[in-house]
Amino acid sequence: MLIPSILRILLTRSFQPFKFMDKPQVQPDFAVLQDLGLYLHIPFCRSLCSFCPYNKVLYNDYLAEQYKVALIKEIVMVGSQLEKKKPITSLYIGGGTPALMAGSLKEIIDTIKRYFTIEQGIGVELHPDDINPQTIALLQKAGVNMVSVGIQSFNQQCLSALGRAKNDYSPAIELLNQSGFAVIDIDLIFAIPGQTNQMLLNDIETAFGLGATQVSTYPFIEFSFNRKGGQTLPAHDKKLMLQAIAKHCEESGWERTSVWTFARAKTVKYSSVTRDYFLGFGVSATTLLEKEFRINTFSIEAYIERVHSDRLPTSLYLSFTRRQRAVYHLFWSAYAMKIDPTRFEAIVGHPLSELFGFELWIAQRLALLYMKNGCFHLTTRGAMYYHYIEQAFTHAYISKTWEISRTTSFPQKITL
Repeated sequence: MLIPSILRILLTRSFQPFKFMDKPQVQPDFAVLQDLGLYLHIPFCRSLCSFCPYNKVLYNDYLAEQYKVALIKEIVMVGSQLEKKKPITSLYIGGGTPALMAGSLKEIIDTIKRYFTIEQGIGVELHPDDINPQTIALLQKAGVNMVSVGIQSFNQQCLSALGRAKNDYSPAIELLNQSGFAVIDIDLIFAIPGQTNQMLLNDIETAFGLGATQVSTYPFIEFSFNRKGGQTLPAHDKKLMLQAIAKHCEESGWERTSVWTFARAKTVKYSSVTRDYFLGFGVSATTLLEKEFRINTFSIEAYIERVHSDRLPTSLYLSFTRRQRAVYHLFWSAYAMKIDPTRFEAIVGHPLSELFGFELWIAQRLALLYMKNGCFHLTTRGAMYYHYIEQAFTHAYISKTWEISRTTSFPQKITL
């Protein structure tokens, strides 16, 4: 908690914590926002992976149907306030395992298209077991043109450590590659217990070799609510692995598009988090607007009941101060390796140099940032320090919020 607290105080110039509150029903105000994205959460899984912290439950047909009806109603409740169709950058569908509701996605997406015009694309997360011609056909019929596959590792030792059975996913990735998707992102986990640098680099080579346009490498994190008593690799080993990833990808000519993500040059990027504004639909989905952040309830039953009573399923609401909003924007801009002063001022309403001039000066002197074409870019050293900060932030803020939300449908308050 120490590092996030110190940074919060320094950057917000305040001892005031982030306070999430339960708030009366107020429709989100997003009609005038530019570069708005959408996120939709499907919480169902065929089995529950112990390493995955996201909100999920075992699939059953009845509950999935009830959830679909409620999800469509939430979209209508929010979208119907618009006087005309709203342009949005993209739609990302995560989970869970969205492919378990592949047959319902067209109906859901068609509802979204009644109120929103999707300009850049639709992305869906896939479990590799769900990649087959029938599912691909349903996804493409619904308009999906980007996929992110949770492979985690091609190495059997690593898969066993994660509790996954042996499987050769190469044919599945090759099938995606032949199906014409604009983006094929492959998710890999690093710092799995027992994993070596060579195992990890082999995974990256395999992913790109099979046709991935992008590889996202995420550190293995044990959240407080899903620990199994094992030990993740020490921070020093994680550091060495991330350094090895960055060096290998640079030498291979793959572009670093975020602290943990690498892509083929001149390809469309898959990113569901680096959005200036976004609306979230479904259980546990989050919404980020000009001056507010919202979290939907994590309980499927409570979500369905709340929506069918004609109320928004918002569980927690954070009203940003100016500096809190600025810090949030800085955090995710830094994750994408680039801080654009012009975009910062458009989002926050104040010049970047006015709010954080001293911090930027220090960061450049410490070789964490450099200036190019009017923007600040993270150096390799800066990306490593960001990695440490993100890990501390996850444990201090995200883990606590999710743990409370998993046990309380509508918490009265969470102070971070």
